[in-house]
Amino acid sequence: MSGPAANAAIDAYVFPSKDLRVRYYDLIEQLRCPQCLNTNLAGSDAMIAQDLRREVHRMILEGQTDAEILQFMHHRYGDFVLYKPRFNSSTWVLWLAPGMVFCVALAGCIVMVRRRQGQRSVSLSDPDRQRLDQLLKDKA
Repeated sequence: MSGPAANAAIDAYVFPSKDLRVRYYDLIEQLRCPQCLNTNLAGSDAMIAQDLRREVHRMILEGQTDAEILQFMHHRYGDFVLYKPRFNSSTWVLWLAPGMVFCVALAGCIVMVRRRQGQRSVSLSDPDRQRLDQLLKDKA
């Protein structure tokens, strides 16, 4: 595909300084597209992503800080829009679950190792030991 249709999804925003452009790209990398699964605003071609990129551009030009822009997006779209959701009462499981799963897995491994160590120390009676020695001598 070539021509104007191929370039239709490309956003060309003008910034008065390089710093503002860098801020813009940092912000659209941090924000998730509300329509797409696991895609940030920078990588999404969805219409909502285009609208949000335009909104971020407008807010930057108005002089809003990164925190204000992220707060606005969070209020409007919820925790889902942030790639790094805040730690609060509704997201604590998201943040703590990996550590809890690791601890449970580690405890399970420790229990398995200890059980196997206990199984290795099987003592043989004297007649069984003599029979085993005899079988080993016969095979050699």
